[in-house]
Amino acid sequence: MSSEVIVTTLRAAGCVFAEDEAELIISTARDSTELARMVDQRVTGLPLEHVLGWAEFCGLRIAVDPGVFVPRRRTEFLVSEAVAMSRPGAVVVDLCCGSGALGVAVASAQQNIDLYAADVEPAAVRTARRNVEPLGGQVFEGDLFDALPLALRGRIDLLLSNVPYVPSSEVRLLPAEARLHEPLVTLDGGSDGLELLRRVAAEAGSWLAPGGSIFVETSERQADTAVTILEQHGLEAGVATSAELFATVVIGTRPS
Repeated sequence: MSSEVIVTTLRAAGCVFAEDEAELIISTARDSTELARMVDQRVTGLPLEHVLGWAEFCGLRIAVDPGVFVPRRRTEFLVSEAVAMSRPGAVVVDLCCGSGALGVAVASAQQNIDLYAADVEPAAVRTARRNVEPLGGQVFEGDLFDALPLALRGRIDLLLSNVPYVPSSEVRLLPAEARLHEPLVTLDGGSDGLELLRRVAAEAGSWLAPGGSIFVETSERQADTAVTILEQHGLEAGVATSAELFATVVIGTRPS
């Protein structure tokens, strides 16, 4: 199958960046049989990252298996904010980790990070282990903090908690690639989109080290409420935004 045929096929299926996608598929496929299968998968609507088996995030190639949340480019802003507040040897936890992309990106940007990750989805845990363990990190399966070793309580310097924040009533408005191919639990944030954040905030203070911080992505309209939620649980909170990435990150810090 020639590159011209692949581009034409992808464009006919509605792929806006057909040339770029064709180049990635061709460079990833190991033989002609796999190439044809990958093109067919993309034509049927499977997200490109699931077709390729990886996503580019913060300049890294992150393994992403089918059924696992695909890291978004806007979330690179959360990583940059966390890296700016990191130090060599910091204890970093990627909670609701999905593929583990956030923790891996922070660990790749800072020296000697002590990295942990956790997710409730078995598929996510399997994928995260492929990304996190080569860096010496550990991945656990379970519901939020219940998944973590008790020895981490009060020792976490950076808590990356990219919990779902789409209100339940708005999930239907998401692109089909997300709605049909990513677990609902990774998208649906409850009635106002902040239900998971409330659960995380209720325990975060006891898991953070003095001076440790939690980083949470929200929409711009949710940011003020998210700040209030963190402050209600004893954290000093503020908002960082990136106009370039259309990203909003709420940061809560445990007083020293």
